[in-house]
Amino acid sequence: QVQLVESGGGLVQAGGSLRLSCAASGRTFSSYAMGWFRQAPGKEREFVAAISWSGGSTFYVDSVKGRFTTYRDNAKNMVYLHMNSLKPEDTAVYYCAADRTPRRIFPGRGSYEYDSWGQGTQVTVSS
Repeated sequence: QVQLVESGGGLVQAGGSLRLSCAASGRTFSSYAMGWFRQAPGKEREFVAAISWSGGSTFYVDSVKGRFTTYRDNAKNMVYLHMNSLKPEDTAVYYCAADRTPRRIFPGRGSYEYDSWGQGTQVTVSS
């Protein structure tokens, strides 16, 4: 497994931006796809975005396409989620997660496909 620590959450007004960071340590970071999930109060954890192990492919849930961008720096063992045009419905605890399968070109959208999770960072968007 890999240890993950998120940062960058906070309170922002609707229309604003935030960048979440996820620092990884442990196993070879560059060999694993990374995912972002979020969980709003009273709701199930949902997939937000994922990036392949090389960074060459990214995937997003429809509700964030065009607003969120994920990218990674394998030299620094970091993955990021840049969020623009934030909406109140984006309010949630955001988690980064590491794929359980190395070098998967198309990372999964199910939380069961990830075996390491960060502690989460709160994102609150006010209207």
